[in-house]
Amino acid sequence: MTGRKWPRSLINERVDSRGVERALPVPWLDDVLDVRRLWQNAGLFRYVVKRLLLAIPVLIGTSLLIYSLVYALPGDPIRALAGDRPFTPEVMAQLRERFHLNDPFLVRYGKYIVGFLHGDFGTDFQERPVAQTVSQRLPVTLRLTVVAVVFETIIGITAGVLCAVRRGSFYDNLVLVTTTLLVSMPVFVLGFLAQYLFGFKLGWFPIAGIRDGWYSFLLPGLVLASLSMAYVARLTRTSMLETMDADFVRTARAKGISESRILLRHTLRNSLIPVVTFIGADVGALLAGAVVTESVFNIPGLGRATFDAVRNQEGAVVVSILTLIVFFYIFFNLVVDILYALLDPRIRYE
Repeated sequence: MTGRKWPRSLINERVDSRGVERALPVPWLDDVLDVRRLWQNAGLFRYVVKRLLLAIPVLIGTSLLIYSLVYALPGDPIRALAGDRPFTPEVMAQLRERFHLNDPFLVRYGKYIVGFLHGDFGTDFQERPVAQTVSQRLPVTLRLTVVAVVFETIIGITAGVLCAVRRGSFYDNLVLVTTTLLVSMPVFVLGFLAQYLFGFKLGWFPIAGIRDGWYSFLLPGLVLASLSMAYVARLTRTSMLETMDADFVRTARAKGISESRILLRHTLRNSLIPVVTFIGADVGALLAGAVVTESVFNIPGLGRATFDAVRNQEGAVVVSILTLIVFFYIFFNLVVDILYALLDPRIRYE
């Protein structure tokens, strides 16, 4: 720090041992002008901006792929809309023209993407704005996803840590058998079993609907998180066992540090990076998996809206919801990348 010219208003003055007054830089100013720290923060900022720019072509490409799949679905959406009602050929032709179903694929997609960029997601076949449907259904799905992530994180990590600490015990074997069962069981089967056992037989939870507020999301959230809980528990157990055999853990134990502190500050923290990676990537999977769970429990969220839109061949609704899910997937993966630097100070983004 010697040799720097500091403004007099930004320095502390003190007298040295020889009685000569000298100026020293203020400590907080040292931190602010730390070039290395500023460069690291700038590197993280550049990384975030780069990821956000890369997300634009990803969203456009994903929406194009989804729109192509919806466009290629067999059947006539106008006939599906008519149902048993006797629409005349003239009325059906007017409806096709009204919803631009006679336009070529690229023209329809171009109109959709231009409207999407302006916040207009189009309308469904009942003339309801898709943005209104999304705004009504999105909070419901987010609440279900939050409950599922909480179950996945707390139960999965806790079970994995206890399995690693009690390796080879009855509890360890019980968790391994339970996770194998959860991984092999389809979500809709588990949902019906949970409804019958905990809702109908025991009466602990509502069978369907969301009339009881957050309490209504506990059982479907647990079902939605079941597969992810199994993976998180196994991943945490494996990562913990690898870290517990590391040299720095042996060194900490040799220094006489308590086992609880070694477990929490050294072993668990260094084992969480792969777990955080999985949980962050799994948020998008949970949003997509809500299609089945919301249908089983009759929850009016994005998943149920997607199921109904696919059945009615309403392309604008399907593309808008799935593109929104892709956006959340990209966002949470970016959050996970930033959390890496907090969990492991050795990680830097340039």
